[in-house]
Amino acid sequence: MTIAEASRQYGLSADTLRYYERIGLIPPVPRNKSGIRDYDQASCQWIELMKCMRAAGVQIEALVEYVQLFRQGDATIEARKALLLEQRDLLLARMEEMQQSLDRLNYKIQLYEDGKMTRAALDRDL
Repeated sequence: MTIAEASRQYGLSADTLRYYERIGLIPPVPRNKSGIRDYDQASCQWIELMKCMRAAGVQIEALVEYVQLFRQGDATIEARKALLLEQRDLLLARMEEMQQSLDRLNYKIQLYEDGKMTRAALDRDL
């Protein structure tokens, strides 16, 4: 698959895909005889993983470290697992914060829907 096809399939610009490869976020993509990137199944799986992790808020630095550890082989399994566990904990904390924000928004919306959001209520219950 060409970079243009991968770009369309994964909703990432070609520049982003090249950047991800350049910084080590995805391993080097195989190239055809003409030197053009030829995304294979493994490359696409890395793109899918990185897109998922970025959507979860995982920092690029942590992902680059993960890829570096992966490329070192099975001796880094525990380190990779520890990195993923740490990222999961961070994500869970962010999700809890987001849930609290959502609960607050839902409460405020309910006040409006119940007709209870008057100036006096606003002064009392920001």
